[in-house]
Amino acid sequence: MRQARKSPNQRRGAQRAPSDNSATAPVARSAGASAHKTGWGDRWHSYLSHHRHSAKDSLMRLIATPLQSLMTWLVMAVALALPATLYSSLNNVQSLGQSWDGAPQLSVFLNGRARPAAIDSFRSNLLNDSSISDVIYVSPEQALLEFEAETGMGNALETLDRNPLPPTLLIVPNAGLTALELGQLGDRLNTELLVDEVVFDRAWIERLHQLLALAEQLVLGLGVLLALGVLLVIGNTIRLSIESRRDEIVIIKLVGGTDAFVRRPFLYTGLWYGLGGGLIALLMLAVLLMLLAGPVGHLADSYQSEFQLHGLGVDGSLLLIATGALIGWLGAWLAVARHLGEIEPT
Repeated sequence: MRQARKSPNQRRGAQRAPSDNSATAPVARSAGASAHKTGWGDRWHSYLSHHRHSAKDSLMRLIATPLQSLMTWLVMAVALALPATLYSSLNNVQSLGQSWDGAPQLSVFLNGRARPAAIDSFRSNLLNDSSISDVIYVSPEQALLEFEAETGMGNALETLDRNPLPPTLLIVPNAGLTALELGQLGDRLNTELLVDEVVFDRAWIERLHQLLALAEQLVLGLGVLLALGVLLVIGNTIRLSIESRRDEIVIIKLVGGTDAFVRRPFLYTGLWYGLGGGLIALLMLAVLLMLLAGPVGHLADSYQSEFQLHGLGVDGSLLLIATGALIGWLGAWLAVARHLGEIEPT
């Protein structure tokens, strides 16, 4: 049978039926963006996590290219080892000068009529002086015996009626005294009543201190020049690394990465270069001192001396490594600050 046709009112009622049911049904909301506030703790953990990732990733990149990294490390090591070797040599020369018999001494000739008690009291007062390390008393008899042994003129001295040599005090000043302070000490001793004369080679002492001061300035100047050269080497290396990762930097900036975010891996690269160069420089210095220890020891034995070569020590070694790391980081920072701004997404 043919289905009966519906009237217009029936058709309108059928069309309104779904809308009546939908009035009681829950309305589904469309999904959209929602605001979310990140806490300081999450930001701090994210910051530390990126630092760890940057440090590890930059080190892995250096290890992945061992030949290129080794060449850069060796250049830094040589530049750091040269001033470190000169500084260590200067310290050894100063130590040798302090232990050498020709180290600065003041010979204080006392009045021949001075009584032993007065001499002992005067010597005790000198030992309490902060600028004096030791005071050695040489009696006239001891001085005469030493003079006879060194000159071989014993027969001639026997013809003298009395011993012409006065009692003497050999004063050993502290190692840290300058030539000016030694001169002031000698002038002060000359004013004492028991003292007839104070003798010391002031010109030789002044020349020695001037030579040591000149050597210190040379070491400092050479260190500054080599540090500048290392900065240029690190800067050029980091510049090449930036150019090789240009596309990666552009993508990071397109997704909202800041300059600090992009800069961090390159700073760690410079830091690793500096640490590696400092460690290799320390190893070079240790090998050099080991090779020289034998010949220097034999030479010291021939002069009946106990002198030994000394290295930088723990503090000096840590300072050398820290200096290398600082130079590497600074070189990387300068290179990134110069070239990172030139890379912008278009």
